[in-house]
Amino acid sequence: MMFIFDTSSFVSLARYYLPFDHQEKIYNHVKQGLENRRILLIDAVLEECRFVAKRIVIEKLDFLLDKSFLKANHLPLKTEDIIPASPRKFYNMVDNNFTTPARIVLTDTEFESNKREFLRSADTRMVMYAFNRQHQDPDVDIVIVTEESEQANDNKAFKKLPAICHFLDLRTMPLPEYLALCEDLNMKLG
Repeated sequence: MMFIFDTSSFVSLARYYLPFDHQEKIYNHVKQGLENRRILLIDAVLEECRFVAKRIVIEKLDFLLDKSFLKANHLPLKTEDIIPASPRKFYNMVDNNFTTPARIVLTDTEFESNKREFLRSADTRMVMYAFNRQHQDPDVDIVIVTEESEQANDNKAFKKLPAICHFLDLRTMPLPEYLALCEDLNMKLG
């Protein structure tokens, strides 16, 4: 099983878990996960981590700025020019299945602008990467770790990451559930 962390999960990890990681178990788990490709880091997420939440992610996970670490582990995964498997089908889903009712109030020009931004977003790149990998090899099991929920979309034109993943049969899980799965961390839910 492989896991792709979204930016919000990295921020939550750095903000709420790493300050209490006195033995650096979580720190080392993430580092080793990146080294052995259990945790996948895409370029757009790394780029966002460099600028959000006062750079807490790259301060706490300093190896994300270590050029030799990144190069040795072929990180981050390049998604800048990613094209979805079945492009016509995917873009039809973007227009028809990934939109929210807020799309109705947008002009065509506003919608196209929102769509371009959506397609360049880290969330969409994670979805396309996971969708492509699973399309190429159905035995690949990729889970997107996200702190987002399917509800409450803040009047945006496109659905949130878990709703899109659900539609595409991609698995998601919140960070606490991921951490509970990791036997090396000995963390339990509830």
